[in-house]
Amino acid sequence: MKPALRRLGAILYWLLIGVLLVPVVAPPFLDRIYYRGPVSDHFDGTRFFNPDGEAGWNGGGLPIGRMLRFMTGAGRTPWPASVAVRQMKPEQFADDLPPGWVCLPPPVYTALSPLQLKDLTLRVTWIGHATTLVQSGDFSILTDPVWSDRTGPFGRGPKRVRAPGIRLDDLPKIDLVLISHNHYDHLDLPTLRRLWLRDRPLIVTSLGNDAILREAGISSVARDWGQRVRVSHRVNYCGGFANMPIDVIVLPVHHWGSRWFADRNRALWSGFRVGLPGGDIVFAGDTGFGDGRWIDRMAAGGPIRLAILPIGAYKPAELMRRNHIGPAEAVEVFRRLRARNALAIHWGTFQLADEGLNEAPLLLADTLRRRSIPAGRFRALEPGVAWDVPPLP
Repeated sequence: MKPALRRLGAILYWLLIGVLLVPVVAPPFLDRIYYRGPVSDHFDGTRFFNPDGEAGWNGGGLPIGRMLRFMTGAGRTPWPASVAVRQMKPEQFADDLPPGWVCLPPPVYTALSPLQLKDLTLRVTWIGHATTLVQSGDFSILTDPVWSDRTGPFGRGPKRVRAPGIRLDDLPKIDLVLISHNHYDHLDLPTLRRLWLRDRPLIVTSLGNDAILREAGISSVARDWGQRVRVSHRVNYCGGFANMPIDVIVLPVHHWGSRWFADRNRALWSGFRVGLPGGDIVFAGDTGFGDGRWIDRMAAGGPIRLAILPIGAYKPAELMRRNHIGPAEAVEVFRRLRARNALAIHWGTFQLADEGLNEAPLLLADTLRRRSIPAGRFRALEPGVAWDVPPLP
């Protein structure tokens, strides 16, 4: 028995070594040059990097056994194959339905007409993972749209557990799409092709990701950190309509990018600030905390009505903290942004790390209680649930 176990251990050891060496020895056809441009404080002429010097993905500090367990999912809290849509009480999450609660069918979504969102009210709906629908007047924004059942190369990868809160065909016309980076769970080409063919939205992303979209026949606008794109926005205010230009600003976050191992950090990652009437929104995409300077840059534009912040995929902390903020860190980001409200994303949809299905929103609620922040200001919603966010005073 022991020789067999030793052989199995040796096989797993060399398998891990092989996986870790893939980025080094991968043949050139796995690499891609997405962007060429001048050297900057986050681009060395070949690849992008986090200015604080900390790599987004770095498992080298973990013991081999711990890394193996993470890669194989051993010891990971199991998730169900799918999650029923539930009648949830505000700020309450549980794996088992309490007495008197019932399962509901997926919500039937009716696109709002411009007259139904009056006087600068903003409606945000969590679709799932990092995908949100933001509606202001008759202007509709999608963040990191993913409707695919799996997120990974060749249609493989983690399987969706929570169904999209709105069917893609039931969306209102989409005017603006924000894409934070090129990981498969954020840049989903099958979804983007459907949206492009249907609505021809303006797609804004950061440097290099436009090359990936262009190969798929999708047009987009790519900008560096600190640059902006101006968009025409028709707003319903006091019973009338007016065209009001808004700015979409591409901003730094702390992350990394890759689709093919060897193309690591060939394209830039980012967050966004959108200057909507009634108050700006920020979308952090996917980010670790890093040195926190990105938070200050995101907050520098003044008051924020709504921050859309990730809270999931944070375990094991020794590996994931470089890539993702967890609930406690998300509350600290919320506090430093001085945002009026926040919506939690990037949890409970695809199992990317070791925490349980609803562990992130439970920890979020606990952190908010301990920091005496009203739960209604930082919400974790079920997919398809809309939240009408009032304008800033």
